[in-house]
This record gives sequence, structure tokens and C-alpha cells, in this order.
Amino acid sequence: MTTNGITAAIQLNTRLLASKACSLLINRYTLFFLGVYALSLAVNLLGGMGGVVLMTEDNYFYFKKEYCELTLLFYLYCYCNMILRPSRWQAWLAAVPLLLAYLAQDIYYLMYSSVFRIVELTSLSELFTILTSEIIVLLTVIVAVPLGFFFWSINYRKWLVITTGIVPLLLLIGTAEFYPKFFTATFEKVGEEIIYWDDAISVANNGRFMMLLYREAERNLSIEKTEKFRDRPQYEQQAQQQAAWIRTNSTKRNVHLVVMESFIDPTLFQGARFTKDPVHPSFKKLFGNQMGLSVSPVVGGRTSQAEFELLCGVPAFEELVGVEFNSFTGTPAYCLPGRLELAGYRTMASNAYNPSFFNTPNAYKGIGFEKIFFPKEYVGGGNTYITTGDASREDDFMFDEEIFSQNIAFITPLLQETDGPPLFNYVLTIYGHVPHRLDETKRPQVLKMIASLKDAQLEQSANQFFYRSKAVADYVGNLLELDKKSLIIVVSDHVPPGQFGKTSYEKLRYLNNKTDSIHMNRILIIEGGKVKKYATLHHYDVPAVILNSITDGAYCRKNTCGFMANKLLDDRQERHDDYMRLMAHATE
Repeated sequence: MTTNGITAAIQLNTRLLASKACSLLINRYTLFFLGVYALSLAVNLLGGMGGVVLMTEDNYFYFKKEYCELTLLFYLYCYCNMILRPSRWQAWLAAVPLLLAYLAQDIYYLMYSSVFRIVELTSLSELFTILTSEIIVLLTVIVAVPLGFFFWSINYRKWLVITTGIVPLLLLIGTAEFYPKFFTATFEKVGEEIIYWDDAISVANNGRFMMLLYREAERNLSIEKTEKFRDRPQYEQQAQQQAAWIRTNSTKRNVHLVVMESFIDPTLFQGARFTKDPVHPSFKKLFGNQMGLSVSPVVGGRTSQAEFELLCGVPAFEELVGVEFNSFTGTPAYCLPGRLELAGYRTMASNAYNPSFFNTPNAYKGIGFEKIFFPKEYVGGGNTYITTGDASREDDFMFDEEIFSQNIAFITPLLQETDGPPLFNYVLTIYGHVPHRLDETKRPQVLKMIASLKDAQLEQSANQFFYRSKAVADYVGNLLELDKKSLIIVVSDHVPPGQFGKTSYEKLRYLNNKTDSIHMNRILIIEGGKVKKYATLHHYDVPAVILNSITDGAYCRKNTCGFMANKLLDDRQERHDDYMRLMAHATE
């Protein structure tokens, strides 16, 4: 062989080796993992949960030991490739359900600052009832159409491959569901560290899919754990004893607890100015600088979680279900309203929206409300005093003033009864919900937000606050005219999601970005006609505030009250057993 021939052979072999190396390194599987990484990195840059394959620290990239997640991803991608009909789109189509599943979890986190859990799928039907038509169309385009194409492209003749290939996944899910102790114990040995106070870090450490299964296994373990807390006779006896103590020590002060949907104070944004003061003068005159803060368990949505803490006095740990209300069966759980009713109070709940949300009727019944009212438009005209009126221009979200005026008219004769039982009057509003639309014929825009970040939703919310703050001032004024000695508490359930989720709050410096600021909400307290302000407290402290007020301080002299220390106490974990015991009886 000549020198030229040898050279040509070497070059040919080199090209063949290079071609094989490229085929090994650059293929659909490599590109899939790069796509997952690129997606997770992009979401991380927007404030998401962190990279899946790579993480950043001190401006350096490094690989996490997410072997379980990477193995699961590889298996699922292989499985999707195997069941699809061969086509030029096969490699792309196989990635569709996996990338959408990742993206959905990240969007959920960006909007609600909370990690999605499997059990929250039970709330999907409720979510779709409040989505705007524009969002539904967008979801159809980016989710339904690609998924529909994926399922249409499956080769259903490969039934043996389809059924046998899915067995490992079913075994994994089945272990989390039916053998949760084994699943969690194994996972904790092979996985990365699980940060119990920060779900997002745990997801970044271990991957989205694996943490979904881990949290589901934890939930099933919690259900098993509640067995030891099921002591109905003792639980009933304890409720009766506390009710007797309240009856003996109570001043019979009426209580009005108002929980307002997304009642955010625009003046708390340090990085924004407004062309007009968003606080109505009557509101400012009434509360001045005596507005407090309360820490909500949720951000941007899931109002029932805030309700749970405000009414039951324990943190919403989400251990049995993503939304605690969904676990209530109507069996007495003796939250604050239930114990007040045993103590001789008349307890009533007025909800401005649809009773199909979050299993609310069963939850309210179990919590202990004697009377429960929803708008007649949602209950077929039933036995209720509430009507939404024409709220069509504001997405059927009843304006605060409407429910406040109707509530005043309803409770006036009750408060005027001579020697009538004291009243626990609970009101939940819905106005202020996304997308923050204003009926311009009744409530035209009065201000513009000036900031480096243009967030149209929060600007609309600020306009709503101007009208809402007046409605609150008028309502509180009417209550004080009727009953100056009453306890009145007005609190926001959570901050609205914002157009850009958590990023909006960071860029606009909500509460100057202090620790956990995104969970902090306005709380207004008037006791005996005087505005009262505590240091920042938790939503779950509110029942203790109420019990202490109606007993003229006797409750906190007998029990430890964190809010009385004039500082925010991190006592969440200390209340875990109380939570488990309550949920054990709420789910009976």
C-alpha cells in the first residue's frame, strides 16, 4: 500500500471513529437531557426551583447526584420512544409529556411560591372554574395540542410493549402509595439531603419527579400516623371543657372576623410609586399607622389554607392532603367556631363565592359553623341572604361593599336582640382575585404605578385597593355604630400572585424584601372601639387573639400566646401534634 493509500485509510478510519463518537455523544437522549437542563436553568433564572442536572453556586456549575431522578427520566424517555410510531417527530414527541410535566411544576412554583404535590390534582376542577378564557386558550395551545398529538402518535398495536414497559413506573408509584415507609427510608439513603423547611431546595437536590413521589409517600405515612391521634371521646371531652371555661370567663363580646381575598397594601412596595395615594382617606383616618402584618401559609392562591389557619389555630402543614379543607368530612373538629358554639356563641359563616371550592361546605360544618351562607346564584336561591348582583364586568367576583352591606343588614337584628347569644360573624370576600378587573362604570382606574417593572396585575390591584379600603372603612364604621364593644379583625388571605409571580415582589421590593415577606399580609384589629396593633404574627395565632380578647386576657394568662411576646415566634413545629390530632378527627 502506498503512502497516499495509508493516509487515506487513516483519514477514513478517523472519520468513521469521529462519526461513531458523534453518534454516541450527540443523539436524541443527549439532546433530551440538555433540553431538560436548559429548561430548568431558564426557569431558575426567572426565580424557579433550581437546575435539575446542574446547579450553580458562587458562579460555578456543578453536577448534583440526582441519580434517581436521572434514571427515572432516562427510563421514561426510552419508554415514550418505544411506544410511539416511527416518524421524523418521534424523538421530539417522546419528550413532550416529560418537559410539560417539568414546566407545569415550575410555573406553579413561580406563581404560588409553593412546590406542587400530587394530591393537589384534586383541586384542578376548581382551578378551571376561575381561569379566564384567554388562559384556557393558551393552555390548550401549549399543553392540550402537543399532548393530544403525542397520544395520537402512540402505536397502540404494541400493547405488550406498552403494558410491560410501564410496570417499573407502576411499581415505583405503588411503593410510594402502599409502602410509604419503605419508600421514604430507601429514598433518604440514596437521595440528596431533604430540607424540611424549604421544599424548593429539596426539589433542586433530588429532582421534581422523585420529590413528587417522596411527598406523596410522606402524605400516606401521615395518614397512618393520625391513627394514634384518633381519640374521639377524649377529644370531645377536651372541647367541652374548654367551651365551659370560655363560657365562664367570656365577656360575651361579639367577634367579626373578615378574611379578604388578596387584600394587598400597595404602599408596602418599596420599589414603586403611585400617581395617587392608593389608600382611601377614610381608611387612613380609621387605621392610621396601626396596620399590622400576619404571615399566611400561602402565596397567590389556595385561600382555604389561610382560612384553615385562621379558624383552626394550627399551621397548615399539608401532610394529609395539599389543601386541608379537602380532607374534612363534616364531622366535628372543634376549631374555634365549634368551641365558641359550645360556649354559647351563635356562629355564622358568609362566603362570597362558590361552595364547590375546596370542599367548603363540609369544611365549614366540621370547623363548627352553625349557619353557613353562600350567594343564592351558586346555591339555587337556597336559604341565604347573599346575592352577588351583577358582577359580570368583574369576572363574577362580588365587590366587597356588596357583601359587607348585606352582612350588616343581616346581623343588625341579631345584635339588637336583648340578651341574645353573642355572635361570631365570619365573612370571606372574593373581590380582588386575579385578573383584578374593574367595572369602569362603577370603579374607574384612579392611579398608575411607576416602577422599573411594569406589572399590570399589581397596578390593577392597587386601583382596587383604593375602593376596597373605603369599603372596609365603611363596614368597620357600621359595625362600631352597632356594637362598639365588639372585636373586629380584618385580614388578607394572601398576597395576589402578580403578573410575574415571585419576581414581581422581589423587583418591586415588597416590604423591602425582608425574610419571608411574600407571605406577610395586612391585618387590622379593633377591640372595644380602639385600633390595636401587635408585632407580626401568624394566621394561626388569630384564634388565640380572639379567645384572649373575649376573656379580657385570661386566655393568655392561662396559655402560652406567642403573639403576646411582641415578636414573631417560630413555633410552627411545636404545633405539629395539635395539627395531627385535629386532622385525625376532621377526617373521620
